[in-house]
Amino acid sequence: MDLVIRDARVIDGTGRPSYRADVALADGRIAEIHRPGAGPRPWAPRILDATGLALAPGFIDMHAHSDLALLRDPAHTAKAAQGVTLEVVGQDGLSYAPVDDRTLAEVRAQITGWNGDGADVDFTWRTVGGYLDRLDHGFAGEGIAVNAAYLVPQGTVRMLAVGWEDRPATAAELDRMRRLVAEGLEQGAVGLSSGLTYTPGMYADDAELTELCRVVTEYGGYYCPHHRSYGAGALRAYAEMIELSRTAGCALHLAHAVMNFGVNEGRAPELLALLDAALADGADISLDTYPYTPGSTTLAALLPGWAGEGGPEAILARLRDDATAARIRHALEVTGSDGCHGVTVDWESVEISGVSDSALAPYVGRSIARSARERGEEPWTTARRLLLEDRLGPTILQHVGHEENVRTIMRHAVHTGGSDGILHGAKPHPRAYGTFPHYLGHYVRELGVLSLEECVAHLTSRPAARLRLPDRGSIREGHRADLVLFDPETVAAGATFEAPRTLPTGIPYVLIAGRFVMEDGRRTDVLAGRTVRRTPTS
Repeated sequence: MDLVIRDARVIDGTGRPSYRADVALADGRIAEIHRPGAGPRPWAPRILDATGLALAPGFIDMHAHSDLALLRDPAHTAKAAQGVTLEVVGQDGLSYAPVDDRTLAEVRAQITGWNGDGADVDFTWRTVGGYLDRLDHGFAGEGIAVNAAYLVPQGTVRMLAVGWEDRPATAAELDRMRRLVAEGLEQGAVGLSSGLTYTPGMYADDAELTELCRVVTEYGGYYCPHHRSYGAGALRAYAEMIELSRTAGCALHLAHAVMNFGVNEGRAPELLALLDAALADGADISLDTYPYTPGSTTLAALLPGWAGEGGPEAILARLRDDATAARIRHALEVTGSDGCHGVTVDWESVEISGVSDSALAPYVGRSIARSARERGEEPWTTARRLLLEDRLGPTILQHVGHEENVRTIMRHAVHTGGSDGILHGAKPHPRAYGTFPHYLGHYVRELGVLSLEECVAHLTSRPAARLRLPDRGSIREGHRADLVLFDPETVAAGATFEAPRTLPTGIPYVLIAGRFVMEDGRRTDVLAGRTVRRTPTS
């Protein structure tokens, strides 16, 4: 044995009641689970006294935006300190593989607000396999901070095969997209993601998406869509994805499955009724949420889809043109933009959380409406200036959620945890640093929305089952020793909207492959993370 964790309260990830045990680790796996009275206790050169601590499987972040953070920050404390041992990246249909030189430049510009422009990253890859290899080699060949799985991004695939035109794909283009998705899955991706309020992914119709999902089905992956609406058309958008996955025979994971904006207040039960009907009919569906009410994205994402045709430079050209900018404003403020989920934008609810140009830092932490008042101008004028001067770089918090919807959805049997954490920007959403301890501290201990055992299952075994990982997500002999030790009485998110980069409390130890990445509440220099790749048997 390498390590024995003595007298832990084992919360094994299954949802069953916790129990007291010693857990012994060897060669990166759980070698023995010893309950009291079961004979001689295991011994190892190091004994860790876990009295008062709960031992759980490492948490799985089913919706992460750490695609470049994993390569630029070896500590990655934002996630390691939360007990996250595996992140799923490549989300919302936009990421950095597969690409060619043209599309790499375009996607870097488009999602600068999510990850920065990547000027500090060596983009040596162009394929999904190349990106995963780059993660595995990590820092000086040692690896990365936490494990990572990847979804083939449908928007990037369309960018590569079709471009930025709002039209149906030709037969040849659809053929190429199918090949690109298949290649990504063969190289280790676990599924396909879409961002159906982001260009150019939103230009795909259901027939095109169904064909790509058929490929995912062949490889045993899953489809993870950011739906066409989380606002005025939310229920219709969820139903669309359920029907699409049924037609393709594809497993479905609903990304950040929220019911936001005023039109959806109190309507979470309608979403869950839709899910329950599909599940009763045999559908394979799961979902993830973050335990907060505001959302977070880029300011440019609110623009109507037609404004994004042609790519980032075309968007900027339209914003510079007064007549076209007036049409964009009309879509945002009068008719309801598809980028803003079919509702008219409330500039009071749109808070700037980050900018690329430091000269624009005074806007951070203020709503568009507040900054406009301070400047004596209309909110659209402020928003337009920020988009142009920061070249589409601003990220935003959008205060449009409802607490009763958040609580209702997190109770559902197919729910999993996902941070949707954007780490870039001066004032990011606190979910990037606080999602998992916030579940455990606020929603379990303080509010009792979930029991501790049930919540841990939502964060561990359920996502592992979706990812088809047979030796992760629960504490069993032979399983990988990706583990977290936390104090149920004190665990809490330190991150707030005022201080979003504050680390959590009550999580002193995190192990990946049996090695401490967090020890005594501090990040070690261990880089035990590796890619988790889809295989025919997993």
